[in-house]
Amino acid sequence: MPVNVLQNAASIPVYRGPARFARDPLGQLEAISARAEGAIVRLNLGFFRPFLVTRPDDVQHILSGNAGRYVREGMLWQPVRRLTGNGISGDGPQWKASREVLRPMFAARHVAALTQTLADTVNEAVDGLDEHATTGRPFDLVKAMTRVADLALGRAFFGGGIPSADGERLGQAVATAFTSLTARMLLPFAPSWAPLPGDRAFRRAVRTVDEVVYPLVAQRRLQSDGDDVVAMLCQVRDGAGQPLDDRRIRDDVVGMYVAGTETTAVALTWLWVALDADPAVAERLRAEVERVVGGERPAAKHLPELRYTRMVIQEVLRLYPSGWFLPRTVLESDVVGGVRLPAGSTVLLSPYLTHRMPSLWERPHVFDPERFAPERAGARHRFAYLPFAGGPHQCLGSQLFMAEAQLVVAAMLSRYRPRLRDDGPVRPRAAVTLRPSRRLAMTITRGER
Repeated sequence: MPVNVLQNAASIPVYRGPARFARDPLGQLEAISARAEGAIVRLNLGFFRPFLVTRPDDVQHILSGNAGRYVREGMLWQPVRRLTGNGISGDGPQWKASREVLRPMFAARHVAALTQTLADTVNEAVDGLDEHATTGRPFDLVKAMTRVADLALGRAFFGGGIPSADGERLGQAVATAFTSLTARMLLPFAPSWAPLPGDRAFRRAVRTVDEVVYPLVAQRRLQSDGDDVVAMLCQVRDGAGQPLDDRRIRDDVVGMYVAGTETTAVALTWLWVALDADPAVAERLRAEVERVVGGERPAAKHLPELRYTRMVIQEVLRLYPSGWFLPRTVLESDVVGGVRLPAGSTVLLSPYLTHRMPSLWERPHVFDPERFAPERAGARHRFAYLPFAGGPHQCLGSQLFMAEAQLVVAAMLSRYRPRLRDDGPVRPRAAVTLRPSRRLAMTITRGER
């Protein structure tokens, strides 16, 4: 395969072409990133030749300093938008309008008001695992964490208006949609009309999402108040003083819900994998939960004292960022790090790779929550750590995620002693989000209080 050099960017061909890249994209990208040592490189994937950008200064230039030149179009965004619509998950004027509407709903004050409701729902969801403590029967970890995230965020987004059966349908549909997009992600040059594996399952999942969400929007319009996201969107008026239409509300709710539930479920899954591999960290974490929560049920009041819990979650997001890659399309030609990026080309930013660069992180592959001790935060480049992206598109729900994740960890460890069944090594798998390479089975026993 020929090496294609574009000005100062080395084009690194993937050995034996796209097929090998499709089999092990993370391994290929890690090898290329190590070889490049932060320099921008152009990947040669046959019909698709994106630029790989990992250095924090360059990432900041694209996500923040010159964000208007880099849009969320093309790879990943086009297929995902068939699920999430054109609102908060899109770009341009519609995205900007949606962000302005949603921003106050995810501000610190409103998240604080939601936190006790979130705590109650998390406790209820974790209670649902109790039969496994009684029987000793293992359960699917990914499915369990997905159910917890679905229940918790479902209450925040839809209030008490979503029946449990609909919540289960919605959560399963979102999970199916994400897992069925892998082929589209790995073959971004394939036209939308060409059938690929997963397309049929994806279409069914989108229909299910619509069947659940549209009736909920109609129901919430009939109510005059409510502090859940759908109810608040139903009360919003646009610039002309008109209420938002059903499609607009559907797109913004689904966009935020999809991002929140998938990210949370995947991150919590990796947290238990990391703890199972590091008993010392697990024991220190358990000791903090026992000291702070004691015999109570985890509540909003406990969050400020769960400091080490927060550090552990931050380190999990460093090693296993759910959004492991952030593609952008170059709208206007630009120069980044001395490299000319022509209009129409694709740039791949990867928190997964940036978070593992030896020049930025000491012993980058070692799980070490102490990296996130408060006194060490100021030493990092602000774009060396980006589990929630950055710039104008930085995730609105990061505070809600952190509160939920801390509560789930506290609820699990205050009740149970979780263990993963040893079925072999677990590696990250590059799907739309960073999922485990195999099914994970967990067992729980009741802890002593």
